[in-house]
Amino acid sequence: MREDVVLITGANGEMGHGLIDYLFDHNVTIVALDVSPLDKVLRSKVATWIVGDILDQMLLGRLVVEHQIRTIYHLASILSTKAEYNPETAHRINVEGTLNLLRLAVEQSQWQGRSVKFMYPSSIAAYGVSCLAEKSSSGKVRECDCTSPTTMYGINKLYCEHLGRYYNSHYRQLAVDQGTSHTVDFRSIRFPGLISAETIPTGGTSDYGPEMLHAAAQGQPYACFVRPDSCLPFMVMPDAIKSLISLEAAPLEDLDQYVYNVTSFSLSAQDIYDIVLHFFPGAQITFSVDERRQKIVDSWPEDIDDSAARQDWQWQPDYDQKRAFEEYLIPAIRARYQAGS
Repeated sequence: MREDVVLITGANGEMGHGLIDYLFDHNVTIVALDVSPLDKVLRSKVATWIVGDILDQMLLGRLVVEHQIRTIYHLASILSTKAEYNPETAHRINVEGTLNLLRLAVEQSQWQGRSVKFMYPSSIAAYGVSCLAEKSSSGKVRECDCTSPTTMYGINKLYCEHLGRYYNSHYRQLAVDQGTSHTVDFRSIRFPGLISAETIPTGGTSDYGPEMLHAAAQGQPYACFVRPDSCLPFMVMPDAIKSLISLEAAPLEDLDQYVYNVTSFSLSAQDIYDIVLHFFPGAQITFSVDERRQKIVDSWPEDIDDSAARQDWQWQPDYDQKRAFEEYLIPAIRARYQAGS
């Protein structure tokens, strides 16, 4: 019998790095897929790394034949800002690519005779707040609130959540001894803005937070592309990985929904600026608003309600705002650039 493996798409990204590190430390066999060669620091931690496109049907067919996949972490996507410049390409990768991976999960499930877990990182981009007055008055937004996204990325994410629900509950149920079961066990997390100390931001609209930190640590000037009063929920990458792993491990019978919010703390751009200046007094940070990106940030909630995750699978972040900066971000980012100097 072939060995169970975990497939990670978009393995070279910020989340891919953290997820591979965690799974390797827990003796999980990993197949990593990305459109570019896997980061050299990760190659010894995976069983196989593949350069390829999730739109390549022949490649995905080979994955079905060559591997026994028990869980898919589908991280590959075109992020919010980049998606606005090429919405058709974003749709193909974010939606058609996800559909291809769901089809792969179905084929694996039929062959193995058991459900295949499909872990899907969604985003606060799936929300759409109509105006700043609503944003400031809406409080903690629940999963069912304000779901009229205004970006191609957000529309893609929301639609793929619904695709996952469809494949979970309505498509080719698996025959088992006691009746039927899911072919695809789809589970999704709507993440807030994510901040990592290990990797450089790659085109997300909430990246002004980590970009301030990385620029300050390198002694480089930085122009923040949103207003100082722009406020979003955030969390650090170790908590993002923790939440994915925790949801994947949760018993199916404990889950009352397919999509869950998670968060840790909310900050304005001014708050982040003040924190960065505290730790890097010489930082050269200015504000130069990009109207297109500002409009996107204004459509996302200031805070989200993650009580369902806390109730159903005991979600709890390890890092509040103080710990996030003082114990994780500042020491790790300083060390990163001091080592390279």
